[in-house]
Amino acid sequence: MPRTSAHQRYRLKPTQDCPKGQIVPGVTTIVGVLNKPALVPWANKMGLQGIDVKRYVDDKADIGVLAHAMIIGKLTNQLVDTSEYSKQQIDAAENACLSFYEWQKEHELTVLLAEQQLVSETWKFGGQFDIYGIVNKTRELLDLKTGSGIWEEHYYQLGGYAILLRENEYTFDQIRILNIPRSPDESFQQITLSGKMIDLSMEMFFDCLSIYERKKEVAKLMKRG
Repeated sequence: MPRTSAHQRYRLKPTQDCPKGQIVPGVTTIVGVLNKPALVPWANKMGLQGIDVKRYVDDKADIGVLAHAMIIGKLTNQLVDTSEYSKQQIDAAENACLSFYEWQKEHELTVLLAEQQLVSETWKFGGQFDIYGIVNKTRELLDLKTGSGIWEEHYYQLGGYAILLRENEYTFDQIRILNIPRSPDESFQQITLSGKMIDLSMEMFFDCLSIYERKKEVAKLMKRG
């Protein structure tokens, strides 16, 4: 299981005008139109403490990516390539996985799909979700986060994946977000979405998609002068 690329490419079905299939944006890119104001004071605080923010973020991100890969690898019986990571990062990632394994002891999980790419031909976007499966006899979309917490934009991201699943005829009753801590200053979190909350998350994703498309149109007009 190689190191996952941060940038995935999604294409619509090939057509006569576009034999390779039109490239479309991904869920993460679309939700990225939202500002994250909390990051500004956080980065300022880190800087005042003499911490190199970029190096700190990159190291934490690498640990998160590896922990994520280790969990998916264990669930799908795939080996994970750790050759590009330091021993400290590998140790931290393995330690991060422990909280997921503790959660798994109390939940019966059957993985049906893992890291599956889907595309919406209707709305022209794509995405790659973490796990689609059955948790304690309930069909779920399970999303693994490795960060400082579960934030509002994560709901909108999952709304995008919900749209993809439904269009591609994958049924589910619930969405579950698990936040896997990478260091002692972070904590394990679990949130489930169902019913109205899933509907609202999908609506918010559609709003993000609309803003994303309008911004592209504005950028084109600005280039023309």
